[in-house]
Amino acid sequence: MTRPITVGVDGSQESVAAAAWAGREAVRRGLPLRIVHAWQWQSYDVPLDADRETQGQWAREVVREAERTLTDRHPELTVTAEALQAPPVETLVAEAAGAELMVLGSRGHGAVVGFLLGSVGQQVIAESVRPVVLVRSDDRPATEVAGREIVVGQHGEPDDSAPALGFAFATAAARGAAVRVVRAWSLPPVFAYSPASLKLLDEAGGLEPYERKALDAALRPWRERYPDVRVSEHVEMGSAAQVLLSVAGDAQLVVVGRRAHRSAVGARIGSVVHALVHHAPCPVAVVPPV
Repeated sequence: MTRPITVGVDGSQESVAAAAWAGREAVRRGLPLRIVHAWQWQSYDVPLDADRETQGQWAREVVREAERTLTDRHPELTVTAEALQAPPVETLVAEAAGAELMVLGSRGHGAVVGFLLGSVGQQVIAESVRPVVLVRSDDRPATEVAGREIVVGQHGEPDDSAPALGFAFATAAARGAAVRVVRAWSLPPVFAYSPASLKLLDEAGGLEPYERKALDAALRPWRERYPDVRVSEHVEMGSAAQVLLSVAGDAQLVVVGRRAHRSAVGARIGSVVHALVHHAPCPVAVVPPV
């Protein structure tokens, strides 16, 4: 079954940019596009039936306008659109499960926008089983055609970042772009060293050479699968969020993996994802574990 690229819209400028990004990506990948607006009726001091109908009409017009715009812009693209009166979190998570990826608008230096105010956006990112891409209102297609890199974070053992690396390489192949793979490292506390890890470090020639060898091992299967994708390696000591943000200024997309985080107050997306979603100057793809 062919999965569509699905975009959540709410009429904001951020969601307009997200829909435009999703349309371009669907054309590149040869996939259909699905437009969704999830809304819940809110009562105000007006006749209840009239208020519900007004909100429903507005919701339907939001998706119709997005559908008209993208159909006019990409006549070859198969587009479906639907306004769903249902809880946003559950609806968007369910829509994402049947999609190749979910695209949402983001304000960057603040909360995820529109119907994703508060914790909703965080929950969608944290609970989605498919990649979620966050797009700002100032995103432009020029950044995709100017030869800018796709930046992706890698950490831990080779398999730990495999979903993010796979997404980054597939996207780069579809765009004819290069990939910059970033591995950030820091000095662990002395008590974290075991005899086995000390032996590995000694054989590698030190901490940084060890990190470079680990990155090379993680990249090997993806270089073989995508031999035409140009790859550059970036190994730097520092926090993952800071290092990724330091190289994101010239990127057309930043890709980062997400680990499952849950606490007593609900789903969490992790500090690295949080920093990138709020501060990266380009779209951010958050890829869940397999």
